[in-house]
Amino acid sequence: MKKFLIFAGVLLTPSLAFAQQLGQLDSLVTSFGRIVNNMVPIVFIIALLVFFWGLAKYILAAGSEESKAEGRRIMVGGIIALFVMASVWGIVRWAQVAIGIDPTKTDITVPTIGGRSPTR
Repeated sequence: MKKFLIFAGVLLTPSLAFAQQLGQLDSLVTSFGRIVNNMVPIVFIIALLVFFWGLAKYILAAGSEESKAEGRRIMVGGIIALFVMASVWGIVRWAQVAIGIDPTKTDITVPTIGGRSPTR
């Protein structure tokens, strides 16, 4: 968990500096959205690789019931991860369409209070 927080901090530091330089919240939101959009396929690939790793471990167990059980456990974890990610992705897309947000649009308009835009 600690490594993940450090990794996330390293990824977000340029975005925060860029947002501070421009003084606009929308650039921070757009940068974060791009990071998330770029990370989704990577996470899917990692989950798929975990599944195939478990499959290889199961096939190469060669009679060891303990290794087969571990391979089966890894495969089930990979399938569950893929299912959860695909479900969340589908729910987010459905919510975007239901709210009226165009999923293909790359720029995001940040809501403001009182009709005032953020200062530069």
